[in-house]
Amino acid sequence: MFIFKSDKYIIPIEEIDFWENGIFDKDTKDQKKNKLAMNMINNAIDNVENNRVKKINAIWLETSGCFGEVISLLNSEDPNLIYMLEKFVDMKYFGSIQEDQGEEAYKNIIDNLDTEYIFIVSGAIPTRDNGLYTTVATYKGEKITAMKAVSDISKNARIIITVGTCACFGGPTAAKPNLSKALSVSEFLKRTDIIKIPGCPANPVWVAGILGYIASGGIPELDSNGRPLVYYDTLIHDICPRRKFFDQGIFAKKFGEKECMFKLGCRGPVTYAYCPVSRWNNTFNWPIEDNTTCIGCASPGFPDDYEPFVKYDSSNV
Repeated sequence: MFIFKSDKYIIPIEEIDFWENGIFDKDTKDQKKNKLAMNMINNAIDNVENNRVKKINAIWLETSGCFGEVISLLNSEDPNLIYMLEKFVDMKYFGSIQEDQGEEAYKNIIDNLDTEYIFIVSGAIPTRDNGLYTTVATYKGEKITAMKAVSDISKNARIIITVGTCACFGGPTAAKPNLSKALSVSEFLKRTDIIKIPGCPANPVWVAGILGYIASGGIPELDSNGRPLVYYDTLIHDICPRRKFFDQGIFAKKFGEKECMFKLGCRGPVTYAYCPVSRWNNTFNWPIEDNTTCIGCASPGFPDDYEPFVKYDSSNV
């Protein structure tokens, strides 16, 4: 049985079980880790260095959110952000990491709107009071709202990518009572051709992999919600290392127990994501491994449709 397929990468479920049981030694683990993102990155670098493609220009705009996507990306290790920027992404604007500030920083966006670029957005788009609930800059005396910035930048973008659940589906920013009347980027722009990399925050391995694939000239195949199938085509439940307990009807009654956490409120059975394979940032940690439930953070409707995140059977108390 294979749980993951691509042109560059296939891994059998037996090897995942070996990792879980600690059978591989450290060197073998490192060799067997999920390397899809790195394969995509290596292809991008090879294409750039052999003049088959140019480094892709990118504009990364942060709107209304917790900035978790940026922090997540800054914590990426294999590959790390500096590596990506040096090798295949020419980031024309990225507010959290660039040196320029104020009007000079926003001018970097204005100056590149006539070039070929991809547009990356993290955060939802507040629309109340004409968008004044979130301003991203002041330019020539005008307050630039997230609404205006996203509208202007998206017009000529070759590809639009939304990173994180707020940008992809509204997420916590648009959760009830949604006082800012926030929308996802696709809802705001009324477009269906946007590549969505959800998660709260998005796994940096997935972000790096998709950027690398696009830099290599590819467009990932998407599901009906706009998510790349390579990372979002399988239920967490179907590849969870605790699935064997579910199949036998053995459930944890409290956190810290090793059995299936379905009766504690785990949303793995309805959440499509490769968390059990990629883990967090290509490490060996992820919610189930750390004895917490999946809360469905990569899904449309999160968080409102997935609350409460934890359920207890009072008969066991």
